[in-house]
Amino acid sequence: MYEQINRNRRASWLLMVVVVAILAALGYVVGAVSTGTSAGGLSFLGLFGVVAVAWSLVAYFTGDKMALAVSGARRISHEQEPRLWNVVEEMTIAAGLGQPPQVYVIEDPAPNAFATGRDPAHSAIAVTRGLLDKLDRNELQGVVAHEMAHVRNYDIRFATLVGVLVGLIALVADLFLRARWFGFGGRRGEGGGSAGVVLVLVGLVFAIVAPLAARAVQFMISRRRELLADGTAVELTRDPLGLAGALQKIAADPAGLRMANRATAHLYIANPLRKVKKSAGLFDTHPPIELRIELLLAMARGQAPATAARDRRQTASDGDASLAPPSASP
Repeated sequence: MYEQINRNRRASWLLMVVVVAILAALGYVVGAVSTGTSAGGLSFLGLFGVVAVAWSLVAYFTGDKMALAVSGARRISHEQEPRLWNVVEEMTIAAGLGQPPQVYVIEDPAPNAFATGRDPAHSAIAVTRGLLDKLDRNELQGVVAHEMAHVRNYDIRFATLVGVLVGLIALVADLFLRARWFGFGGRRGEGGGSAGVVLVLVGLVFAIVAPLAARAVQFMISRRRELLADGTAVELTRDPLGLAGALQKIAADPAGLRMANRATAHLYIANPLRKVKKSAGLFDTHPPIELRIELLLAMARGQAPATAARDRRQTASDGDASLAPPSASP
């Protein structure tokens, strides 16, 4: 656990450094293409670098508030949602945290949840109304334990920074592409017409590739952390079937999450933007939910997760009956 926490802390700071470097490089390209001179590129590099540092600090201290605001989350008290609060307090104790996260509810019928913040002392867990209405207590406990795992392991800091900073890269790249489309900038470079054309092409390629690469890294990291959080949730609840049942209900629910968007999709326990898929693509924010359920059922049967793939067909053919507790050994 402590190694995971230290890894996430290092990754958070490294992410901020990488984003500043990417934006500075993008600033140089934008400046060089727009002005046609390397001096213009250097001036834009400095400007974008300052903006990137400032935005990184904003993301660190207020990224959680941004995520909650764009998700339409409303903070609730113990008196308003006693069952949810009781589960959060139980999982706070199980996770060994000193104080519970702030608790929010999103008034949406789609069952889902996410955690955000910069550390356990400044964290929040948000669940949808659909999750509260459609899950029983054991299933709700599994979901809250999953989100508490993100809080305890400092996944929340990294995930929140990723959402805000990757969004900034995409925004800057999009502005550059729109400016080129409408013909702004583009004076001849120092090396003449051919050199200017090459510089413009390099700028266009960089503006397209930078946000795609950033999002690919975002999604691949998110998938790994979701699997780790599932395992930690089982450690906290001692009940793999609770989380497995919750994931099955979330996957089977036809309602779409209205307030979800690409910047926050990776925060949720299950992808709120698209239907369940059996395999993960490069730009998928989550591992296949079928795989996650399979691994949880393997834990319930007392299997090592590595052997669960051998039972994949049997698990799929069992359907809902596979959620029944394994029979006790004589």
